Amino acid sequence: MVLNDILTKLNNLMYTYILIVMLVGVGIYFTIRTKGVQFRLLKDGIKSMLEKSEQSENGEKKVSSFQALMISTASRVGTGNIAGIATAIAAGGPGAVFWMWIMALVGGASAFVESTLAQIYKVKQNGQFRGGPSYYMERALGKRWMGVLFSILLIICFAYGFNGLQSYNMSSALEYYIPNYSESMYPMLLGILLAAATAFVIWGGVHRIGIITSVIVPVMAVIYILIGIVTMLLHITELPHIFVVILENAFDFKAMAGGFAGSAVVIGVKRGLFSNEAGMGSAPNASASADVDHPVKQGLVQIISVFIDTILICSSTAMMLLCSGVQGESGVMDGIPYVQAAISANVGTWGIHFITFSIFAFAFSSLIGNYYYAESNILFIRNSKILLFIFRITCIVAIFLGAQADFALVWNIADITMGFMAIVNIIAIFLLGKIAFQALQNYEQQKKQGKTPVFYQDEIGLEGTVWTREKE
Repeated sequence: MVLNDILTKLNNLMYTYILIVMLVGVGIYFTIRTKGVQFRLLKDGIKSMLEKSEQSENGEKKVSSFQALMISTASRVGTGNIAGIATAIAAGGPGAVFWMWIMALVGGASAFVESTLAQIYKVKQNGQFRGGPSYYMERALGKRWMGVLFSILLIICFAYGFNGLQSYNMSSALEYYIPNYSESMYPMLLGILLAAATAFVIWGGVHRIGIITSVIVPVMAVIYILIGIVTMLLHITELPHIFVVILENAFDFKAMAGGFAGSAVVIGVKRGLFSNEAGMGSAPNASASADVDHPVKQGLVQIISVFIDTILICSSTAMMLLCSGVQGESGVMDGIPYVQAAISANVGTWGIHFITFSIFAFAFSSLIGNYYYAESNILFIRNSKILLFIFRITCIVAIFLGAQADFALVWNIADITMGFMAIVNIIAIFLLGKIAFQALQNYEQQKKQGKTPVFYQDEIGLEGTVWTREKE
């Protein structure tokens, strides 16, 4: 397909020569400027995550820090953690796992900055907080055109690209059970079922989204990680060799010289970004919805989401694959079939059924989280009930069609729109980083004074935000 060939070349160009430098560069810069906030204040993030939300004075339910975390984790923890890791190892080798780990560790600082900014510049609409990169691009940089551009890219990426991809991966998981599945009517039936289930949730509003994701995500994540731990314990004597192979392959400069675009570095960074989304500008849309006393609290909570996604869940998939002895091969044995073959080799055929269930649970929660991001950006472009209704219909159609889509084309569309999103957002957070640094300094000063940190805009010289509460 000519279109797919063009998209592949653009994809390779963007990630090989632009995004690697931008993502790693800004991650290192933010890590230095915040003195490693993703490591130093991880305990504070856990504490903030566990804080309970209260009802507002008019009886409206507030979105808790934990619910906002689960909405963002729902989007992060999807089929990319399963099929994406399998694709990365099959195409780039075991070394891709190392570069995914690096992306998570360095990207934690980027996740902190973008989510803190989203909290600072959030707005209140219809009794709920909304925000994200589009909002801080308009309100802090004064560039609405930039915010609109970002919103359009995010909507294409998440509502159509990523959700089509999640739907496709759920569909492909059934190939093991149904002979000639792709030629049958089952992909269409699954598409109808997924579209109907998603419609039920998204027409229920942000609170229904928060409730659904706060149940599915933690339960499935814990079970999935436990399976990964069991797999490692069953192959504990092989683990030292596996880690050696990962490191050797990660720094195989001879292989890189032969084709850097297909190397472990590029594929690891690409899949790492798709998986944990740090710096991409997606998670801040969920972060802004939380009702917290200080923006830094939600910034710290989002660091946890990055670590849960990559260090725990992606690593669980990687260990299942690398301990199995099954060899992945791009275009032949990759994606869901690779994971199913590996888990079967590890724990028997029941593992295949578990992976299928995991794919459906993770992918459905991602459909919901992705929709929430896109809805926030539709409302940024224009707060119209008619536009929102039409948009919801197109989202449902995309999910229906995704169950029957072409694998390579969907991956390319998702990668490219994600890449453009990341470029626009990285420019914005680099320009606004000093505001997040000032908020962090304010938070730490209050902690040193023995206070429970509470944020007021005038303390760091801001005006025009929602942080205008009277001091007690």
